[in-house]
Amino acid sequence: MKGWSAGAPAVVLLAAAPLFLAPYATTTLTRMLVFALLVASLDLLVGFAGLPSLGHAAYFGVGAYAAAWFTKNVTTTGPVPLVALAAGAVAAAATGWVAVRTHGVFFLMLTLAIGEIVAQAAETWESVTGGSNGLYGVPATRIGGAPLDVAGVYWYVLAAFLLGFVALWLVSRSPFGAALRGIRDNEPRMRALGYATRWYKYAAFVIAGGMAGMAGGLLAAQQRLVTPADLGFTTAALALLAVIIGGAGSLWGPCLGAALVIVVRDVVGPDIDGHGPLLLGLVFILVVYLLPRGAAGIRVGVRR
Repeated sequence: MKGWSAGAPAVVLLAAAPLFLAPYATTTLTRMLVFALLVASLDLLVGFAGLPSLGHAAYFGVGAYAAAWFTKNVTTTGPVPLVALAAGAVAAAATGWVAVRTHGVFFLMLTLAIGEIVAQAAETWESVTGGSNGLYGVPATRIGGAPLDVAGVYWYVLAAFLLGFVALWLVSRSPFGAALRGIRDNEPRMRALGYATRWYKYAAFVIAGGMAGMAGGLLAAQQRLVTPADLGFTTAALALLAVIIGGAGSLWGPCLGAALVIVVRDVVGPDIDGHGPLLLGLVFILVVYLLPRGAAGIRVGVRR
């Protein structure tokens, strides 16, 4: 109940934001929500299962391309986020069985390789993805027959983000989530207790991939363009950076980290001659030394 009571005011503020913000600021906030859902899905792997991934953007991109293609060729009013979720989950299921057989640095490097393979496929499969030009001209999302404006897209993304975040929160608070934390802390002991740890990690990988795909579907609805850069190493690295800055294992903390990354990249970066990555690097160093548990660790310290 404490978590819900603390989150309710934030939801109210987010819902009312377009009423007070300019269109550009509303669009920036929309991008924050899209990236936050991607980062929260990655936190399920990093913070709960102990599986740091550098290829998670691959499923984000698969969901974005699937949603863009579905919107262009099927309908603009259907359950596009669900199509993107299914595409991300299928891609994660196809690649995760190999990935979860490894540990530590080997898992990190294998996911990086998977991400690069998917990004290269997006570059070369021009008939479907548009190649390096991307899949552009995605029709505007429609509800009730009318295309959504900037505020409408924001509320659409916000609703999908809340559904995705609540789903991840329920998974993390379930017995399944408790088992993932046990595997993260001591996998040999969990195996000795009779848990099929590899299957648990595989299930977490698929769930996280599905939620990343859903975030990609929201990206396609927001920017109406999908490019290979959206599923490349840079996106994956920024997502992992946001998890670390926000605090792995809290879900809401990485969402704050995602907001900070978008602000530095899209708002502050252009004003400092494109040195946003340098600023993010400095923030990362400060967090590692001053806040080992990330932004979420501040709240834990206050409680103690």
